[in-house]
Amino acid sequence: MQCNANCKSGSPAKGKPAWLKKKLPLGGDYQRVTRLLSESKLHTVCQEANCPNMFECFSKDTSTFMILGSQCTRHCRFCNVTAEAPMPVDPLEPQRVADASKELGLRYVVVTSVTRDDLPDGGARQFADTIKAIKSTLPTDGESKPRVEVLIPDFQGDVDALKIVVDAAPDVLNHNLETVASQYSRVRPEAVYQRSLDLIANVKRLNPEMLTKSGIMVGLGETVEELEQAMADLHAHGCDILTIGQYLQPTRDHLPVFTYYTPEQFEALGSKAKEIGFKRVASGPHVRSSYKAQDLFDDDGK
Repeated sequence: MQCNANCKSGSPAKGKPAWLKKKLPLGGDYQRVTRLLSESKLHTVCQEANCPNMFECFSKDTSTFMILGSQCTRHCRFCNVTAEAPMPVDPLEPQRVADASKELGLRYVVVTSVTRDDLPDGGARQFADTIKAIKSTLPTDGESKPRVEVLIPDFQGDVDALKIVVDAAPDVLNHNLETVASQYSRVRPEAVYQRSLDLIANVKRLNPEMLTKSGIMVGLGETVEELEQAMADLHAHGCDILTIGQYLQPTRDHLPVFTYYTPEQFEALGSKAKEIGFKRVASGPHVRSSYKAQDLFDDDGK
């Protein structure tokens, strides 16, 4: 697969291609979901990050809950979540997430958070409490048990904090690599490429049976060779599930898009990921780390 002309150049891409334009879904429960979230005083990464899939997911009673407030302590240059002084941890938040999940009839719940470097455990205990609240609140339907996927920050490499989350037994533990090694200082200046890889490896050391997941954005100036290396690094560190999606610039103050990958290029990247050894892969222009997460969890790899 060849990289587009703007890749690794100083020239941002011009104009959004046709394949990135999405029609708003008709019907569904979009208004019901937004009303419930507002009444429950809950945040979603869908709304905070202005996700392009938000209307589709909300219309299908799907959302990714964002705990620990809506203010992040880091300043990633791709992210639309507000970087401000964080709010105090709300001890009632885990149960509110569980109750909202039950009200929505969810069987697969995705929970993420802002990064909270101000907290001693980075928010690990709040993740654990939320996982436990969901699993104790949602009913078991025959052999069908409620599933919880968490998308966690790096906890600044604190393995003890990570263990708190792993011990709470989420069904999938996701931590996004986000981009290739050469782009970290520009895209994620307060994160460390190797630290994110080590987090995945540490999950497997703590619980070899736990499913691990990570996501990569494309279009930030990386080369295809760098993408393939990042995929190989993730797989070598024990990552089971991979998502690959197009970076979109949230506002003019964020990093520009250097390359819009075509659907055919995403297909090639997905094929390469499976060749590397990932059995569960989602690769496409609109793919995000939590998009259709249950479908990817249920995928048998064929």
